Amino acid sequence: MVAVTAVDLAVLRLPDVLTYPLALLAVAGLGVCALVGGDAGGSWARALLAGGALAGALLVLALINPRGMGLGDVKLSLALGVALGWYGWDVLVLGVFAGFLLASVHAVHLVALRGAGRGTAFSMGPFLAAGALVGLVLAGLAG
Repeated sequence: MVAVTAVDLAVLRLPDVLTYPLALLAVAGLGVCALVGGDAGGSWARALLAGGALAGALLVLALINPRGMGLGDVKLSLALGVALGWYGWDVLVLGVFAGFLLASVHAVHLVALRGAGRGTAFSMGPFLAAGALVGLVLAGLAG
C-alpha cells in the first residue's frame, strides 16, 4: 500500500502492475487463512463478495464521472474490499466511509486554502487506503 500510495501521489495514477498483484495477494492470502484457520479469523466468501461489491460500486462512480474516480481506484478497491470484507460488512462500510471522509476533508482544504475548483484533480487512492487502515484498526480495537 505504501508503493501504491506513493505512485498515486506522484503521478495521479494507479498502475495495473501494482493494483492487480495487490488484489491477487489479498484474495490468495485470505484464502490460505480461511483454509488454515477455519472461520476463526473471518469469512473468505464474504471477503470475495465485499471486494466485488466495492469494486462494482466504484466502477459505477467511475463510469458516471471518469474525472472524479479513476479505474485505478476501482482496481485498488478490489483488494481493499477483500481485506475489509474479511472482517465484516460493518468494517467494509466503516473503511470506505473513512476514506471518502478523509478525501472530502482534503478537497475542502484544497478549495479553501489553495483556490481549487471543480476540475482540480487529486489522488483518491491514498484516501481509500487510509480509510481501509482506519476501518481495520477500529475493528481490531472494537473486537
